[in-house]
Amino acid sequence: MGTPTVGVLALQGDTREHLGALREAGAEAVTVRRLSELEAVDALVIPGGESTAMSHLLRELELLEPLRARLADGMPAYGSCAGMILLATEIADAGVPGREALPLGGIDMTVRRNAFGRQVDSFEDDIEFRGLDGFMHAVFIRAPWVERVGPDVEVLARAAGHPVAVRQGRMLATAFHPEVTGDRRVHRLFVESLLAQR
Repeated sequence: MGTPTVGVLALQGDTREHLGALREAGAEAVTVRRLSELEAVDALVIPGGESTAMSHLLRELELLEPLRARLADGMPAYGSCAGMILLATEIADAGVPGREALPLGGIDMTVRRNAFGRQVDSFEDDIEFRGLDGFMHAVFIRAPWVERVGPDVEVLARAAGHPVAVRQGRMLATAFHPEVTGDRRVHRLFVESLLAQR
């Protein structure tokens, strides 16, 4: 059983932090900026950042439809913050038409952008995360929340009464940023799911 190669979409956001967290969790981690790199990975992490800017860059670099196709074909993915937004099937308040965040359709859910408020409303909290021992210290930065989940989506954590971590099959998403805390349990959960399916 080989080590999975996990790409980190390196268009914007916490690329370096996710690469380090994935390596600590036992994966080979590489950056993804072009189609050949997307085609070479076993799984993908979509980091935080600005969902509309990331959507624009995906379109400009001709990665949007190939990424949707790989997700539809079952490529595992993990999205944090903006990555959660992009993995949704529907985005509430997606932004200005023509410059809006574009859903990739990986997880059957509706996500609201900046649901907890603006940058000044960013916060940290200790939350319960199903399947992990103890509390997880979660950093929410202009974070989204999930407003609707489909019947096959498992809610793993909540904050302020809203789902902030979900899983559907080989897809995982969090509204918060575990890559910035030093707690590698979410990344390990994702990497272990890849190893179990190899």
